[in-house]
Amino acid sequence: MEFNWQNLYISKRPSKTKQCLGKEMDIQILASDEPSPVHIINENSQNSFLFLCDHATSFIPRSRNNLGVDDHHLERHVAYDIGIKAVTEIVANHFKSRAIFSNFSRLLVDPNRKLDNPGLMPEISDGCHVPANMNMTPEEREARLKTFYWPYQNKISSTIDDMVKTGEVPIIISMHSMTHEMDGEPRPWPVCVLWNYDPRIPLPLIESFKNRGFECGDNVPYTGRDGHGGTMDLQVNPRGLPNALIEVRQDLISSAEGIAEWAANLIEAFEDVLHCPTLKEIRHYA
Repeated sequence: MEFNWQNLYISKRPSKTKQCLGKEMDIQILASDEPSPVHIINENSQNSFLFLCDHATSFIPRSRNNLGVDDHHLERHVAYDIGIKAVTEIVANHFKSRAIFSNFSRLLVDPNRKLDNPGLMPEISDGCHVPANMNMTPEEREARLKTFYWPYQNKISSTIDDMVKTGEVPIIISMHSMTHEMDGEPRPWPVCVLWNYDPRIPLPLIESFKNRGFECGDNVPYTGRDGHGGTMDLQVNPRGLPNALIEVRQDLISSAEGIAEWAANLIEAFEDVLHCPTLKEIRHYA
């Protein structure tokens, strides 16, 4: 039986777009020559690992004119998670595992936020004002969800369903990067592990990083228990699937050398823990 994950949000989803002359208004955002909002690699993988990359790119369609923000903001963390797409590709290809990537800026819509989270379509993000997100119409909000948010979430859901049908228990890692400081507060950890209540991957993974000499953060600088892991809360935790969310510091993966180094560090740590027998079970935690 497929897990009906959308029931979790049924009361939160926006109402139908307003009617126009008896027909539903259809706002087109993507042009035919622009990239799909979702990308997957190793789709026919035979192993249980699934990597997710919620903030892979800073792409904004031409029709939205950069949302009114200056170009330099699209190179900042406010638009996407710097470096993590390349790291995820290396790690997933090493394990010959599936990986699903968003292909749109989180300034358009953040797929790692719940529908009632103010950060879903932020009006301001770390000093970046987003004019197109201010006083947004319900039609525009619905169009962005329809074009970007739901295709990404639906691809994750259908991929997990397909894996479960084969008798697998998917093991899911959500890949992110973080700034080296925020609001003047330094972040000393090169890597952090965020998690909710399922300890099967997070605790051994933290131990693995520490055994290699890294100062690994445990539910810092955010916690996986307060909505920062929206995709995991929506798709993974309700199913009882083993999971963890990784944050690698962006200054460490802003070059080809750093990307290669941290992909290797993650591969070593994952190899320590991703084959544990307990990960082959569905377990629900409080």
